[in-house]
Amino acid sequence: MAVAWECAAAGLRLLALLSLLSLELAAGARWSGEGTSPQLRSIFLGRCAEYITLLSPQDRNCTAIWEAFKVVLDKDPCSVLPSDYDLFINLSRHSIPRDKSLFWENNHLLVTSYSENARRFMPLCDVLYGRLGDFLSWCRQENASEMCLSTLFIGLDYQSCPTSEDCENNAVDSYWKRASMQYSRDSSGVIYVMLNGSESKGAYPIKGFFADFEIPYLQKDKVTQIEIWVMHDIEGPNVESCGEGSVKILEERLKAMGFQYRCVNDHHPVKLLMCVDHSAHPDCAMSS
Repeated sequence: MAVAWECAAAGLRLLALLSLLSLELAAGARWSGEGTSPQLRSIFLGRCAEYITLLSPQDRNCTAIWEAFKVVLDKDPCSVLPSDYDLFINLSRHSIPRDKSLFWENNHLLVTSYSENARRFMPLCDVLYGRLGDFLSWCRQENASEMCLSTLFIGLDYQSCPTSEDCENNAVDSYWKRASMQYSRDSSGVIYVMLNGSESKGAYPIKGFFADFEIPYLQKDKVTQIEIWVMHDIEGPNVESCGEGSVKILEERLKAMGFQYRCVNDHHPVKLLMCVDHSAHPDCAMSS
């Protein structure tokens, strides 16, 4: 009898979830961003366990990290602050090898390919607190009750989530702001920055995560030099290079802040990686 009752209750919960999801779909997207990633908790805990097993020698409690993270799922989707992730960051934070920090703008996939799962470099998406949220989205529904949030995540918005176009204090942007600040504080030695010189709006966004939440938090006494790599797409266009446009603005900013820096166009090892998919292109011709 008890088993039958549990099965019936589970069926009712599933029907309630499906009904709510159907209502969401019928209502249309509320926000401009992607909705909460399906199986968010499972992905989060799986990534955490994998990271600790393969990359981190220090003990971490993945369940505690998840509990600290999911606090933001109880908050209004436009009322999540970077500070709401403080405990999550403190529980998942670990050291970053000296001379291995790699910052970037507008070339996420190239950076992850080049870092090769932290074997070459350790960009933000290769530290534990960055890996856990990489390529994921999350937010609660507006006016969702706490009862819903505790039951099969019915209170999460799987249709859409706010971006900076909708509101500043959204869950995902606040996550990356807090993570970026911590990553900068923990970086040391030679700091590397990979920019996209083929980006039509400029290689260095004047308003962006690197400009607003990473550069200001670099610890000058821990940084020996900043090396900028301006990469251009194999098939172009060449919009900006070192000493030009927004890259020049970045160089002048670093100089004014007292950082030693150098700028390199098309850092050769990264370009060789780009040429893997364009081996016949003239830009990838190898001299004998």
